[in-house]
Amino acid sequence: MKSCSNYIIREITPLSDKDCFYIADRRKSEFTYPLHSHAEYELNYVENAAGVRRIVGDSVEIIGDYDLTLISGSDLEHVWEQHDCTSKNIREITIQFSSDLFFGNFIHKSQFRSIRHMLDNAKKGVSFPMETIMRVYALLNTLSSEKEGFYAVIKFLTILYELSLSENYRTLSSSSFAHIDDGTDSRRVLKVHEYINTRYREPIRLEELADLAGMTPVAFSRFFKLRSGKTVSDYIIDIRLGHASRLLVDTTHSIAEICYQCGFNNLSNFNRIFKKKKECSPKEFRENYRKRKSVF
Repeated sequence: MKSCSNYIIREITPLSDKDCFYIADRRKSEFTYPLHSHAEYELNYVENAAGVRRIVGDSVEIIGDYDLTLISGSDLEHVWEQHDCTSKNIREITIQFSSDLFFGNFIHKSQFRSIRHMLDNAKKGVSFPMETIMRVYALLNTLSSEKEGFYAVIKFLTILYELSLSENYRTLSSSSFAHIDDGTDSRRVLKVHEYINTRYREPIRLEELADLAGMTPVAFSRFFKLRSGKTVSDYIIDIRLGHASRLLVDTTHSIAEICYQCGFNNLSNFNRIFKKKKECSPKEFRENYRKRKSVF
C-alpha cells in the first residue's frame, strides 16, 4: 500500500496528569486550526457559527448556530473549518479530559452506566440535538468562570451526565473508519459482522449471511435490522464506505482503485453512493484531509 505524503496533526494538549480537565472558552472570528487528533477525550461547543464545516472521522457536516460534539476516539481525526461561515463573533468552548478521569473501576459503577455508554458511542464522535444543548447550556456557560476547582469538576460531571440522558444524540463517523467494533450482545450478529468485515472486498450474498446465522434469509433480515438498527445492505455499504474513506485519507491510490478494492463493482455507482452518504464526492473528501503533519 502506497503511503500518502499528507498526514493528520497529532495534537499534544495542555492537560497534565494532575488535571481533571482542561477548558478553553474563547471568542474568535474564524477557525484556522487544521485537521487533528489527540489522546484526550473532547467536548466541543460552538455558538454563532452557522456555515462552519465539521469533520469527524468520515463524517462531513455543515453546522447551524449551535453545535455540541463529544469525541472519545484517541485517533479520530476532527476539525471545524470556516467554510461558508461569515460570523465574526464565534464562541467556542473546548473541554478536554483524560480517559482515566473516572479512575479505575469508578466508571463501571451503576450510577455511571449512561455516561459509560455515551463515551463508548463517542469513539465515533457524537453530535447532540438542540434540546440537549439547551439543557446543559447554563452549566457550560459558567464552567470556565467557576473559581472553586472541586465544584468545577462536579459541574463538569453533571454536564456529562445530562448529555448521557439524551435520547437523540447521533454517532458521526463510521465504525470501519474509526477502527472500532460495533457493540452487540448477539453472537450471531457478531459472527456476521466479522464475516462482513473480513470479506467486504468481495460480493456478499444475503443467503450466505443467513446460513452463517442458521436462519432463513427473511428471518435473518428482520433479526439483523432489529439487532443492528440497519438493513444488511446498508450495513455492508457503510463498512465499505468507511474503508474507502480511510484509503482516501491514508493512501495515494486512485479513486477507481479504491472503489474496486472496497467491494464496489462500478465507479459511477460508488461516486453516487459516496456523495449521497457523505454529501461530497470522493475527490472532495480527500481534499478536505490534505493537511501537512505537525506536532503540537
